[in-house]
Amino acid sequence: MTDATHSDDISKAEPARNQWWDVWDQFKTHRGAMVGLIVFVTIVFGVFFGPFIWTADPQAIPPVVDMIKTRDFRPIYTVLWDSGAKVSWANPLGTDNLARDNLARLMYGGRVSIAVGLVAMVLSIVLGALIGVLAGYFKKLDGPLMRLTDLFLALPLLPLILVASLLFREPLANTFGVEGGIFVLIVALIGVTSWMQTARIVRGDVLALKEREFVLAAKSIGTPNRRMITRHILPNVMSPIMVSATLGIAAAIITESALSFLGFGFPPDFPTWGRLLNDSVDRMVSYPERVIWPGTLISLTVLSVNYMGDGLRDALDPRIRGR
Repeated sequence: MTDATHSDDISKAEPARNQWWDVWDQFKTHRGAMVGLIVFVTIVFGVFFGPFIWTADPQAIPPVVDMIKTRDFRPIYTVLWDSGAKVSWANPLGTDNLARDNLARLMYGGRVSIAVGLVAMVLSIVLGALIGVLAGYFKKLDGPLMRLTDLFLALPLLPLILVASLLFREPLANTFGVEGGIFVLIVALIGVTSWMQTARIVRGDVLALKEREFVLAAKSIGTPNRRMITRHILPNVMSPIMVSATLGIAAAIITESALSFLGFGFPPDFPTWGRLLNDSVDRMVSYPERVIWPGTLISLTVLSVNYMGDGLRDALDPRIRGR
């Protein structure tokens, strides 16, 4: 073969395929993951862009001052206690016991719940990945960091979160405002108490990667530890980190909903899916749809994220990819 022919073959060769396209091709073969992705994107799109279409105020209460002035208390009873009995075009999902629109409150509450899940997931993943990489790469730090992880795993997390919520609620509310302070508090509590599984998984992968040939070759040429971690270790442990991230969103949403349901989350006039469940329990027998709608949205979000995590785990596994 002449040099000209060889150069022509090289020029006609297809460019290298990005590995993320292979990941996407494998992800698409997982039917549950694709259904979960469609459901999750639909919910996110609905809660974040739905209020631009359905512009009802989630906090608006029909005026009752004029009713009080005229001493006509029968409409007040209808508005405040018999709301939600009728579904109309103005309120397609009915209203709550204060005559506030349920559809608007579901969308606004979904914004808060999903935002808490995403931010808390980022915090827990950063903490877990950092501690896992440090414990796996530096032998001297392995023992102390893993004992710290065992300590957090042994703690009763829900009572700890409830106590911390009571202790730090007022100081944070005074600093960031009521809603901002509660948001920071819940995100910090969920993130700080949910990093342990990620740390253990990442540590195990780093311990195996340290003995691989490319890492030993990089050490032999004097690559500093910081560059070794950022260029060689972290890119090769992104698979378990991304899977933990998807599962962390679901866990954070469930935890926030549980806190709000127990009354330790956001204030009553600040709707989240958990708070909507809490507000609907007293009249659940008369108006079961008030419990069904937020409960269904929580369940669909968590299930869709879990299915996405399963598909992502298979897609990022090079032993499964391509089958």
